[in-house]
Amino acid sequence: MNVLELFGMAMRTVISNPLRTILTMLGVIIGVASVITLVAIGQGTAAQIEKQYEGLGTNLIVVNLLGNGRAQQLDYNELMQIENLPEFAAFAPTINKSGANVKYDRTKKTYTVIGTNDRYLDVMKAEMETGRFITEADVENRSQVAIVGSTVAEELFGSLNPVGEEINIDGFVYTIVGKTKTKGSNSTGSSVDNSIFLPLVSAQRDFKLGSIRTLNIEAADKNNIAAAQSTIEAYLTNKFKSSDGYRVVNQDELMNARKEASTSLTNQLISVACISLLVGGIGIMNIMMVTVSERTREIGIRKSIGAKRRNILIQFLVEASVISGLGGLIGLLGGVALAIAWPHFNPSQTTKISMDVGLYAFLFSVLVGVIFGLYPANKASKLRPIDALRTD
Repeated sequence: MNVLELFGMAMRTVISNPLRTILTMLGVIIGVASVITLVAIGQGTAAQIEKQYEGLGTNLIVVNLLGNGRAQQLDYNELMQIENLPEFAAFAPTINKSGANVKYDRTKKTYTVIGTNDRYLDVMKAEMETGRFITEADVENRSQVAIVGSTVAEELFGSLNPVGEEINIDGFVYTIVGKTKTKGSNSTGSSVDNSIFLPLVSAQRDFKLGSIRTLNIEAADKNNIAAAQSTIEAYLTNKFKSSDGYRVVNQDELMNARKEASTSLTNQLISVACISLLVGGIGIMNIMMVTVSERTREIGIRKSIGAKRRNILIQFLVEASVISGLGGLIGLLGGVALAIAWPHFNPSQTTKISMDVGLYAFLFSVLVGVIFGLYPANKASKLRPIDALRTD
């Protein structure tokens, strides 16, 4: 009996009891669809992370201070002196105030206020849509000027140009001098679009934000990242008399950390999804055992007219493979459809479909059918013709 005949017999068996077949395939369908969808989400997230970091260039170094008190304070003027070293391109120190109450006319909202200097725009690779950003003179003169992100501008002013308007931030009046272009989340997970930028010293004075907590550094070029990181670490260690009070990471480390976290979570979810494939395999074994019992007399007839043990073994293995293969194919199509539809339900996430993973999941589903179909097929092949023919 050739492969086509075996396949035809298997398909007739599958079609003869469609409900039982679908229920048997359900575990395989769910498993394959889950694997494809989760991998697509994971790879889409990784691509998003890479895109975010590409938007920041390749030379970013971030310093976070971990301690408090006078022993761990950064002096702005001192930092600006260090910026002149050849391995550095620009320093953009920041202080943040989350949940600041902002009022314009009758509209009240809460936003993150970021105190910084004129270098921030270049270091974070943001752009102005209208007006200007903070200048060095604004920092020196403690000017009451503000720059709003695109989301802030839309929520407070709608289609109105915000430049020249005044807003009240926790009781202090600031004049808007610029609005940034839409950018999205940056490397720290915060958003330029949903923030208000003030001169560093003005923010410190008005909101009692204390000393600088974060320093964003742009190295002179990619070849200078290691030197720039080494220099700032040496400066901080000498200033704080310890290397425990700060953390310095470059852009590659930040990106790799986020990608590793995303990959780890995706792998854990895929492991859970693979359990569905194993459950599906157990279902296939169960239904094949039932099939062998139902077709014992047929097996006896086939053996009595010359069918060999391997013919019976292969026949039932092909049937198990067809059931798992069809389940894998349906799961593959369902997984691709789910991956395409996912961003429509979760606009903040993107997906990236990997057909290689889809092929592997499909082949694995067929393998599951073969493995779990082996025992019932072997049992069927060992039946003695005389015993099988006596079965009603």
